[in-house]
Amino acid sequence: MKNGINKVTLVGNVGDAPKVNSNGEAVNFAQFSLATNESYTDKDGKAIKRTEWHRVVAFNKSAEIIKTYVKKGDPLYVEGKLRTNNWEDKEGVKHASTEIVCDNFLMLSTKGDPNN
Repeated sequence: MKNGINKVTLVGNVGDAPKVNSNGEAVNFAQFSLATNESYTDKDGKAIKRTEWHRVVAFNKSAEIIKTYVKKGDPLYVEGKLRTNNWEDKEGVKHASTEIVCDNFLMLSTKGDPNN
């Protein structure tokens, strides 16, 4: 197989207010955390709740919409792909971080809608 599939679909709540980078006129990108929750019962019958945090980045028009309408705590549907960034700090220590590059999103709450 020549090409694989790199696809992520998440439904969760925005952690902190999105951080937006702009050059004055245009918004370049928006970054935010998204919490997804799962709950299950373990083998002993104990209820387990787990939250997973994801770093999400959106670009261009999506970033502009996120800047205007998306706030901390908002429910959000996100589609995108995984991207891993690797770098070396001043002390020579190697680091890596993985984020979701948002291709599409849907606000699941109407509270940010100016028509409501």
